[in-house]
Amino acid sequence: MRSAVWKFLGLAGVVGVAATGAAVARAERKRQSYTPDEVRARLHQRVADAERTTPPAP
Repeated sequence: MRSAVWKFLGLAGVVGVAATGAAVARAERKRQSYTPDEVRARLHQRVADAERTTPPAP
């Protein structure tokens, strides 16, 4: 009985690591699909949005 529990936990761990690796790989592919100009434009847009929503310090 104990052996089956440890096998199940080991298998669940392996599945979790594989799923995490797949998610990281997908995010990396998405990130690398932007051209440098697109990245620059997105960063400028994020800064502009942050400046609009953040009140200036007194």
